[in-house]
Amino acid sequence: MEKILLRQRLSLYGLSLALLCCIIIAVLMGRYPQPGLMPLDQIAADPLARSVILQLRMPRIIAAVLLGAGLASAGTVFQMIFANPLVEPGFLGVSQGAAFGASLSIVAFSSSLWAIQLSAAVFALTGLGISYFIARHFKFGGWVLRLILAGIAVSALFASGVGMIKYTADPLSELPEITFWMLGGLWGTGWKQVNSILPVTIAGMILLFGHRWRLNILSMDDRTAFSLGVAPFRERILLLAAATAVTAAAISISGIVGWVGLIVPHLSRRLLSSDARAALPGSILIGAIYIVICDTLARTLLDGEIPLGVLTSFLGAGLFIILLTRRQIKRGKESADSLA
Repeated sequence: MEKILLRQRLSLYGLSLALLCCIIIAVLMGRYPQPGLMPLDQIAADPLARSVILQLRMPRIIAAVLLGAGLASAGTVFQMIFANPLVEPGFLGVSQGAAFGASLSIVAFSSSLWAIQLSAAVFALTGLGISYFIARHFKFGGWVLRLILAGIAVSALFASGVGMIKYTADPLSELPEITFWMLGGLWGTGWKQVNSILPVTIAGMILLFGHRWRLNILSMDDRTAFSLGVAPFRERILLLAAATAVTAAAISISGIVGWVGLIVPHLSRRLLSSDARAALPGSILIGAIYIVICDTLARTLLDGEIPLGVLTSFLGAGLFIILLTRRQIKRGKESADSLA
């Protein structure tokens, strides 16, 4: 047991160091004054270089850290509470609900940052609530199947709503804003955007982190959890609300960024363990590393910027396929060994 705990601590220290290195590289990486890493002596000598770092790159990198950590921690909470490794905010109507709320705010109310965030958060919680309500009233299948089917249906309803809003939006101003928001990206992120999501994101992740040991109990059935001194329904609602708020706050400035909440918890569990006391902080660190790397690639690979959501989906799907095939290969070897 002591060896396992020591290995987990060393892994978390290593991930923290890796995140720090990624942040430093991301700060120096860009297309000014030339593509590649910015020389350190130029930072001291060039006021424009310092302005680029402090006013453009730093808020964007901090937003990437918050986005990755928030989506990954929310995905871990969803997967553990619903006892389903395929659940993430996008599968339960949360992401599409937030997209509908943001699009509705842009067209019908206001395109201001606070209005978009509030509308995205309200409809993200609404999407989760409707998915849970429908799953509870299905008459067939197990809980996992009912939840996934309900999430697919609710996501489809919100997606059709987004399509209708895009159809009625002004093609010269509102439609491009909705389209770019749906693709996902941090190209317009400054200190104003970072400060707007910082309180909700940090408070939500602190709440999730403080309850990480209770996630192990909440992943059990209600009778077992209640016998261990936990109020299952109340605490699950609290953690789900916190995870949804973190997700809505993060994607309100980035748009739809997929696969982070699905693939990162799997990576964390494989690296550390399925114990939430290690898996949750591991997911926070790995998610932050993943988004910082993806965002750095998105703004430096080509002359024009690649949408962040496209890049995370491409890399995430590839990693997911690798994880599935490696698990199948491992099981095949175990079966062959047992037959021998």
